[in-house]
Amino acid sequence: MNVRVLFVCSGNICRSPLGAQVLEARLGSVASSYVIESAGTIAQDDMAMDGAAAAQSVRLGGDPSAHRSRYLTESIAAGADLVLTAERSHRADVVRLAPRAAKRAFTIKQFARVLDGLEPSDLADVHSPQALVERVARLRGTVAPPADPADDDVDDPYRRSEATHARVADELDRALTLIADALRAVA
Repeated sequence: MNVRVLFVCSGNICRSPLGAQVLEARLGSVASSYVIESAGTIAQDDMAMDGAAAAQSVRLGGDPSAHRSRYLTESIAAGADLVLTAERSHRADVVRLAPRAAKRAFTIKQFARVLDGLEPSDLADVHSPQALVERVARLRGTVAPPADPADDDVDDPYRRSEATHARVADELDRALTLIADALRAVA
């Protein structure tokens, strides 16, 4: 059974599809073990990816060609094994829609930060993606939070400069490389 990873942002045309495409690229040969999707809290259904975000996806090895936006629903949120959101407010929206998703929902940067803060022994007996998500959820309180909680959020680059899009894409890539490494290890 494939593990479902859901990325969530606002319009589902910049950050969440970019995150999904970059994670898929970083997972490489084990990507087929995962169903990687995205949705938006205020998305209009069936919109193409923003051009500037799509260009960043291509730069980082992603493929934006098939992306079509979709509105986040309770069933989409509840069906994910791991929810990675662009901002803390998106995580709150996911949990409001699907309260049981609380243990499986993180901001992208939070999940990466917690993974990075764990010791190898913390994950030594983790042998599945679901167990990884459960362990990160259980240990998230043991890793120091950022001095500014907003540091766990990814800026919205929509209608902003190419430099902003590149900075956001690089931030996502750094976080998703850590996440992909951990998911590859348990695939």
